[in-house]
Amino acid sequence: MKRAMVVAGILLAMLVVVGCGKKDSAVPMSDTVNNAAGIQWKVPVGWSPQGERMMRAATYTIPMAEGDAESGECAVFFFGTGQGGGVDMNIERWASQFSEKPAVSKSATEINGLSVTKVEIAGNYLAPAGPMMESQGTKENFLLLGAIVEAPGVYVFFKSTGPKKTMEGAKPAFEALLSTLEKQ
Repeated sequence: MKRAMVVAGILLAMLVVVGCGKKDSAVPMSDTVNNAAGIQWKVPVGWSPQGERMMRAATYTIPMAEGDAESGECAVFFFGTGQGGGVDMNIERWASQFSEKPAVSKSATEINGLSVTKVEIAGNYLAPAGPMMESQGTKENFLLLGAIVEAPGVYVFFKSTGPKKTMEGAKPAFEALLSTLEKQ
């Protein structure tokens, strides 16, 4: 009996260890590999690539949640070596795109050897767009999920915004995208 419990414990530990090494398998990912600035990633199935946009390495539409008036968007920015500012400067810029002074949730992690700072900001979004980043009107109850990736010698910015319900639902997919980040 004691031996059977030890064997069962070892098997359970092996399952836990094997499971910890897997990428987030709950969210299906596309087979297409996207890249910028020496890193690559995959996009969740259901996120649609948009056409080319100025100053963006890629843009994806995030499907809207039931009851929301619009979909979300994930924009990937790479401005070039020495361009675009550092981590804190960009977090401040993202926070300034919300009215009042929103609470900013920030955490640092490492994903496949890359340093990543994750950001979450909620509130009334000023919807900046265009070359001068002018507000397109306030969008209430929005959520920004962001990640700043220290690619080889540069930063790559993943900025996802949309109605809070849509973006809350997209969190597992955003995390799954980040889990696929790798150096090229």
